[in-house]
Amino acid sequence: MRKKVTKNTILKMKRSGEKIAAITSYDFLSTKIIDQTGIDLILVGDSLGMVIMGYENTLPVTMEEIIHHLKAVSRARPSAIVVGDMPFMSYQASVEDAVRNAGRLVKEGGAESVKLEGGERYVPVIEAIIHASIPVVGHLGLTPQSLHQMGGYRIQGRDEESAAKMVREAKALERAGCFAIVIEGVPYQLADTITESISIPTIGIGAGSHCDGQVLVLNDMLGIHEEPLPRFVKVYDEIGDRMRDAVSKYVEEVKEGKFPSIEHSYSTPRKKSAGRTGDNEESNDSGTGPESNK
Repeated sequence: MRKKVTKNTILKMKRSGEKIAAITSYDFLSTKIIDQTGIDLILVGDSLGMVIMGYENTLPVTMEEIIHHLKAVSRARPSAIVVGDMPFMSYQASVEDAVRNAGRLVKEGGAESVKLEGGERYVPVIEAIIHASIPVVGHLGLTPQSLHQMGGYRIQGRDEESAAKMVREAKALERAGCFAIVIEGVPYQLADTITESISIPTIGIGAGSHCDGQVLVLNDMLGIHEEPLPRFVKVYDEIGDRMRDAVSKYVEEVKEGKFPSIEHSYSTPRKKSAGRTGDNEESNDSGTGPESNK
């Protein structure tokens, strides 16, 4: 079992020049598998609203939904640090709300840190959460919870003024105490400037290769999706197609009576011959216990 990754580990990776590999996960078994790969950071993101819940965007996601999936992920006891996303309106209304909800993600969900979107105006919120002993990851650029204000999912920081503002905001989040910042949907040149301007790691998604790390949505990179994927997503396997093929084969075999075969069936308990030791002893093929599933 590898050593547990903490916020200090992530900070040291920036200083040593080691890239940070991050990914989303929403359930126990996926987390078990993912953690065997050497992943550094697992984000239980509000992207679960679209990937798991079928919402059109992340805005409907509730605290209860995030906590539900955080519990599943944290039960896997990953070596990677677990970051819980703070959903829309869990921190925007007041500092008190923000601290309480961040505490719920840690206490009820098992998160080891939280992530929230936004720049300078959320500095008091970030400071208060950190004061409550909860590590915070910031999030700048294309912030999905602000999609209506941004006029949709648009690349941010393309003009000189907005780019300069984002650099200032990154520095403000660093001063507030964030141990990392997700940079989403910005030109790679701007992400490079931000990365060089601050001493905490940047984790990019649609922000080019100059960030200190990268994060992708698990389902996207595995090809489990219906809608067209953003340009920044690299699909490493077409698991969706393979799932469809496997289930289609199952349906075909059930319809044709090919499944289950005798090898996937149980039989009546056998009795031994009369007069021999162990008369009437049943076989071990009882259909109960761990071996029955094999």
